[in-house]
Amino acid sequence: MTLPGLFLILGFIAILLVLTKPVGAWLFALYEGRRTPLHIVLGPVERSFYKAAGIDPGKEQDWRRYALHMLAFNTALMAFTYAILRLQGVLPGNPQGLDGLSPHLAFNTAVSFTTNTNWQSYGGESVMSNLSQMLGLAIHNFLSAATGIALAFALFRGFARREAKAIGNFWADVTRVTLYLLLPVCVVYTLFLVASGVPQTLAGVVDVTTIEGARQSLLLGPVASQEAIKMLGTNGGGFFNANSAHPFENPTALTNLVQMLSIFLIGFGLTSAFGRAVGNPRQGRAILSAMVILFLAGATIVYWQEAAGNPVLHDLGVAGGNMEGKEVRFGIAASALFAVVTTAASCGAVNAMHDSFTAIGGMIPLFNMQLGEVVIGGVGAGIYGFLLFAILAVFVAGLMVGRTPEYVGKKIEAREVKLAVLAIAVLPLMILGLTALSSILGSGLAGPLNKGPHGFAEILYAFTSAVANNGSAFAGVTANTPYYNGLLGIAMWVGRFFVIVPMLAIAGSLAAKKHTPESAGSFPTTGGLWVGLLVGIVLILGGLTFLPSLALGPIADHLAMIRGQLS
Repeated sequence: MTLPGLFLILGFIAILLVLTKPVGAWLFALYEGRRTPLHIVLGPVERSFYKAAGIDPGKEQDWRRYALHMLAFNTALMAFTYAILRLQGVLPGNPQGLDGLSPHLAFNTAVSFTTNTNWQSYGGESVMSNLSQMLGLAIHNFLSAATGIALAFALFRGFARREAKAIGNFWADVTRVTLYLLLPVCVVYTLFLVASGVPQTLAGVVDVTTIEGARQSLLLGPVASQEAIKMLGTNGGGFFNANSAHPFENPTALTNLVQMLSIFLIGFGLTSAFGRAVGNPRQGRAILSAMVILFLAGATIVYWQEAAGNPVLHDLGVAGGNMEGKEVRFGIAASALFAVVTTAASCGAVNAMHDSFTAIGGMIPLFNMQLGEVVIGGVGAGIYGFLLFAILAVFVAGLMVGRTPEYVGKKIEAREVKLAVLAIAVLPLMILGLTALSSILGSGLAGPLNKGPHGFAEILYAFTSAVANNGSAFAGVTANTPYYNGLLGIAMWVGRFFVIVPMLAIAGSLAAKKHTPESAGSFPTTGGLWVGLLVGIVLILGGLTFLPSLALGPIADHLAMIRGQLS
């Protein structure tokens, strides 16, 4: 570990903390439906959309209608994308003449992008046409991110409102987030990427002469626009198979830093927006503090392990850290930081190959996902996932002080606790169940490249990434098979929507409750004790649930490494 590397991590957090308040203020304006400076230009567009779609933005919905409209919207989008991918070979915008995708790959990809997972069982530049990238996939990069933020707004209203039935209008929330946040930022972001050397063209292939004098065909496309929303919306699906390790997606140290910042930007801002929504900014800062503690712990461990390198290679006289699978232009510190950022935020973009990390260095990204999108998390999904843990934490705290648990002025009762447990239990049930199944079936065992603990870790990582809607992978798994495409597709759908529906039920239940003022017997939910309890609850639930599987995979792999075993 070096001082510049540590300064990179601390400086990264410092920049985000400076941006948290203004981003939170903008998000809060969208949450309340306030007029913004962009309404001068985009207001008529918003009103025209409502009129054409027959939507009354002022007509709010209870949690059931909100959930029903959200599910119908996402199901229709998934079917639309599946059709485009299957018909790719006969549709325009296909300069390479690529065929349509197989049924199982089209299903997996359509579910993946609908759920904000962006798991890729394919190499983007060799499988997807420009039309499929721009229309079939990019539409989800915007709308799955907007859906996540809209759902966070719905839960905020549950905490903020008193004796109310409605939690907002799904269509208005998604429209405002897309029109006044995601689109404008991505326009500016795309221009920055183009200026930095990222391609933005409808051309398919350019033939060039290399320095050695050989002829090479370079695949191009509308990369910059895809990259902007890929990062801002914590989507992660790469235009190229190498993702953000590819120089056409991430050419410089500056673009690398900006990409990492954009992954966390909305997640940080939503904590501030939550504090404003419940009338107590300290509530938002407490949640952010717990998130940052978990993130910094993970980033420190990964950087330490990757900088330490492999002791087996050291014994052979090869000194230095672990550079396997990393880009020289980024180095160990920036690669380790990116790995923790992308898995802490359920983004899934990578600038280094996680399968080539040391055993413990690769375990932390895996563990980040197993904690359930709460270490910053995806856009919207992070904050509502963390609030589910906050409900459990305040329930435990209420037992300690001997009275009914309360959080931000709402009594937390049996219904909310049961629904929170139901939502949180989805991850371990799906991850561990599907990993166990794939570890004994021939179709599952045919996927991993390696045997032993590392092969098990590859399977565990695949299902963890799918259920947690992350999309990154230990790339040793061959996932483009009917077995893995089908099972991972189901895992992604369940991991997304089987968490969302109980969460919306909690929002509806809380919105109907009266406000309960704090009293001398209330457990404080803004100080250091509360932050520590939040961190503890997250780690204990994650640790107790997943420690046995981690012991069979990366921990056993690490013990083998320090004993000098290479396989």
